[in-house]
Amino acid sequence: MKTTKHLLLIPALLLFASCGRNEDANSSKETEQQQVSISFSGAFALYPLAQKWAEAYNKMHPDVRFDIQAGGAGKGMTDALTGAVDIGMFSREITDVEKSKGVWYIALCKDAVIPTINPANPYINTIRERGITKDQFKAIFVDQSVKTWDDLLSIKNGKGAKIDVFTRSDASGAADSWAAFFGKKQENLKGLGMNGDPGVSDAVKKDKNGIGYNNTLFLYNIKTGKQIPGIEAVPIDVNGNGKIDADEKSYGDLNTFLKAVNDGKYPAPPARDLYFVTKGKPVKKEVLDFFNWVLKDGQQLVQSAGYVPLPQNVISEQINKLK
Repeated sequence: MKTTKHLLLIPALLLFASCGRNEDANSSKETEQQQVSISFSGAFALYPLAQKWAEAYNKMHPDVRFDIQAGGAGKGMTDALTGAVDIGMFSREITDVEKSKGVWYIALCKDAVIPTINPANPYINTIRERGITKDQFKAIFVDQSVKTWDDLLSIKNGKGAKIDVFTRSDASGAADSWAAFFGKKQENLKGLGMNGDPGVSDAVKKDKNGIGYNNTLFLYNIKTGKQIPGIEAVPIDVNGNGKIDADEKSYGDLNTFLKAVNDGKYPAPPARDLYFVTKGKPVKKEVLDFFNWVLKDGQQLVQSAGYVPLPQNVISEQINKLK
């Protein structure tokens, strides 16, 4: 009889365990249903800050899951307009054509595109002292009327080192901002096309005769503030007097450079505003809540992340767009 009693208990225990598993499964499903995903794609320039914002926001809102992918500003705009993502990350001025397609946007902060060179360049000391003027950069990147470093620097009987030019192959806000420095568009830039900021920086690091351009955080280490080994800023001779004056020496560390951008000593373009873009004003409450946080509390992270905050009146204008 004892054996029979024990056998009778087994189905009841199995039923209880099954109910427990069903409750756990239902609870898990409810948690999944409560989670909301916000997806981003676009500019390499904005990718590090978007990640930092998402990480900070997620600590207060664990129900929001962020999916952030870098792929160039052009991809961000296309993905936002087609609905492939909730938000595009964008790193150049928005055109009238893009606005006519229903683009809605908020400005977030400012950064810059910087010409980059290999520190093993045979004329690096001369370049550091004299810099390169806007016209000289145009001759390299647009006209290709200057082919060697000797010709660029007017050095006779030099080493004849060819200038190896690297540009972006993807639709890029950085490329458009760099081209805008000469009044041109990305398609006017010449050189060997590389994919993304990492592609250009790696190419320059591997070629002592190379020159390219990169977003700020692909030149400076955010933790140390120093320039990343193997790549160096090319100083821009803004006033064209053949030397880098004291107020043009703004590349030594990240904070000094960001101050030059903020003070207008570094030209704009290639300095520019960065944006989030969407197809029409967002209706998703979680996206609007995130935007509101980014423009208020999130602004406290901008400078420490290696970007230049926008003036408060500009930020206030963006907040008003959310109302």
